[in-house]
Amino acid sequence: MKYVLLFIIMPLATSCQFFETEKISSETFYDEEIKTIDWKDVDQYPVFKSCEAFSEKEAQKNCFENTLATSLFEAVTSNKDMSIKDLSDTVYVKFSVSEKGQLSVKSIEMDSLTQAELPNLKKSLHIKIDSITLIAPAYKRGIPVKTKFTLPIVLQTDEEL
Repeated sequence: MKYVLLFIIMPLATSCQFFETEKISSETFYDEEIKTIDWKDVDQYPVFKSCEAFSEKEAQKNCFENTLATSLFEAVTSNKDMSIKDLSDTVYVKFSVSEKGQLSVKSIEMDSLTQAELPNLKKSLHIKIDSITLIAPAYKRGIPVKTKFTLPIVLQTDEEL
């Protein structure tokens, strides 16, 4: 009986060191936490009025992209320029969303032929983007953040006109 009691007491007396917690400094914790953050992704995408009902990240992303693409499609189709030549080009619209939810165009990249054939396209895209309103910016860990996006717009003219 004494031996059984000794076997029970012995591990309990020597195992206290296993219950101690390791103390780390706040700087070490901060450095480790910073390494785990994916800086290329946000927790919540910028929100349009029509997208506020979506709570899942993927649904927010899809709604944001589709709403923006639809708005820019309207700008392209409302453009009064007519192309004489057949066009097949991709226009890249680079824009950012501020921490306050303001959209701003950074650049619009297009081929010189497209620029010559559709001289008012850049202006139409700028006007449309400036008229778009968001109700919330993107968030990362509960903090509003600035985000940058590039949206490709494929232009293709019909030969049958």
